[in-house]
Amino acid sequence: MSSETARHELLSALAELGRLFPDWRMGQTLANLAMAAGHPESDAVWNLEDDEALAAVRRLIDRNTSRQASDPDKTLQQTAAE
Repeated sequence: MSSETARHELLSALAELGRLFPDWRMGQTLANLAMAAGHPESDAVWNLEDDEALAAVRRLIDRNTSRQASDPDKTLQQTAAE
């Protein structure tokens, strides 16, 4: 996958994640995405590769789409920490 294709897919996936969690600021979204990709360190967002971010955002969307359907009060912050 070209880096341009990966970037386009990542931006689309971030938009979908934003629709799932409209209360999140962009910084919160990126920080939670880095955590979900396995980067808990303070400079995680800076070091996060596009392919890692895309895989993580897809996992978060998959988990939270089904969880929100069954438990609308569960937040992504709870899920990202799991």
